[in-house]
Amino acid sequence: MTKTNERLFVVTGGPGAGKTTLLTALAAAGHRVAPEAGRAIIRDQLAIDGPALPWRDRALFAELMLSFDMRSQGEAKASPAAVFFDRGIPDTVGYLRLCGLEVPEHLDRAARAFRYARIVFAAPPWREIYAQDAERKQDFAEAERTYDAVTAAYRDHGYELVELPRADVATRTAFVLERVASIRVSLPGGSDTI
Repeated sequence: MTKTNERLFVVTGGPGAGKTTLLTALAAAGHRVAPEAGRAIIRDQLAIDGPALPWRDRALFAELMLSFDMRSQGEAKASPAAVFFDRGIPDTVGYLRLCGLEVPEHLDRAARAFRYARIVFAAPPWREIYAQDAERKQDFAEAERTYDAVTAAYRDHGYELVELPRADVATRTAFVLERVASIRVSLPGGSDTI
């Protein structure tokens, strides 16, 4: 793990668990945030009535997510400060497993080569805040299964999961920033900016 990778923090979990709300708060506080690949691809594919939608071609959707996430990580490595990701490459591994599809070898290689910080923040399923929308069609039971699949994929790829508290966004934001600061202090030359 390089020092650069230790500045790349992933927030994962099932849909509707407050990940994007947390990342929006981090961005509002001046932190760099990389958007979720899946939502961006769904918006783009809906705009052109494209085939790479999870309800049309899951394997193609996964390939586009992989490409998006690899590019996002490459761009983030140029930043001298921490970058917070709304999901990462192992999420695509979890997605394919959830769908009962084989994980291609190149995707597994990408998940092992394109590394993030060793800790990954996991937003647990939270029924009280869960809501469906135009891009989130899963029900709560599927959100729970998604959480299990993506967190297993991160564990399988050597990450340590830190569960976010089921709390308001300010509390979650403070939790993440405190945890990141404690990790950054422990790094060699830990005076880097968050």
